[in-house]
Amino acid sequence: MTDRTENVNDTTDRRDTRVAIIGAGRMGRRHGQVAKSLGLDLVGICDSSTEARNAAVAELALGPDQVFCDPDSLLAIQPDCVIVATTAPSHCELTCAAAARGVKAILCEKPMATSLEECDRMITACARSATKLAVNHQMRFMEQYQLPKALLNSEAFGGFAGATVEGGNFGIAMNGSHYFEMFRYLTDEQPDEVTAWFSSGTVANPRGPQFEDRAGSVRVTTASGKRLYLDATSDQGHGMSVLYCARNGQIFVNELTGAFLSSVREETHRALPTTRYGMPSVEESRVIAPADAIEPSKAVLKALLGGGDFPSGEDGRSAIEVLVAAHVSNEEGHRAVRLGRDELPRQRRFSWA
Repeated sequence: MTDRTENVNDTTDRRDTRVAIIGAGRMGRRHGQVAKSLGLDLVGICDSSTEARNAAVAELALGPDQVFCDPDSLLAIQPDCVIVATTAPSHCELTCAAAARGVKAILCEKPMATSLEECDRMITACARSATKLAVNHQMRFMEQYQLPKALLNSEAFGGFAGATVEGGNFGIAMNGSHYFEMFRYLTDEQPDEVTAWFSSGTVANPRGPQFEDRAGSVRVTTASGKRLYLDATSDQGHGMSVLYCARNGQIFVNELTGAFLSSVREETHRALPTTRYGMPSVEESRVIAPADAIEPSKAVLKALLGGGDFPSGEDGRSAIEVLVAAHVSNEEGHRAVRLGRDELPRQRRFSWA
């Protein structure tokens, strides 16, 4: 499988691209490593926390003129690209402020925002200033999704039908939003209908007591009938795996270890009806790259700056729309919520991180 990071049409002279990072937590510092590895000019990082700033100085070898206490001071140095690596409640304000300053490109962490209205405001602000906006949903750059997509849509497998995600209690917003983007990427379709069953209680977040998420199960379908089942209930505490199904075969991926198993009907039996589910098959086992945050984030930033295919603000909003619809479905008796047809609460803010 070709690494899509090598397929980006990179027209940017990285040495002249001034990058600034808002948020010096663990992910912000990872983005700093990414910027440096791409040869970008990391001109500054800001955080209100002295501890976070000190950690960034130590890990990224920053000088005193590269460290800021507030976003306004950082934006005043006029970076070309801003990476918003704070928690979700500040994403909208910071993205809009960077766009208003004429920043050319913004990479925002996920979840994109805490409401649909905020997503719309971010997209509008960036369109007004001709700012490119990316959301750090990296699925299109990861082998664990590229390879299943290629195989499932091959003649042998006969076309993607559905995927089932089995995770621990990883948070439907925190990690589930990635799988909503994965589903959109695999199907090349927009989600159409969402049904959800949440576990009782909330999921505490290590980023602070003000944040909470939900556990539970979510079903998402497209208009053509492709489906995603996400099971991340509160009584599950281990693992992260995906089972993909096609007409003629299945693929199992353990995303934490990289174990990859595929099973597909032998060619002579592929025309038989789907009721003949026990036909002889070709089995294959391999190991692929396990889940990783740094390399795929590098690919997103490279595509954003180089004119490649990156996850846009609209893609980030799509994941938020599924999240909001899941909350509505669970609260209204687990009814199926039709995206674009049922009225979703655009102004309602959620406390995910």
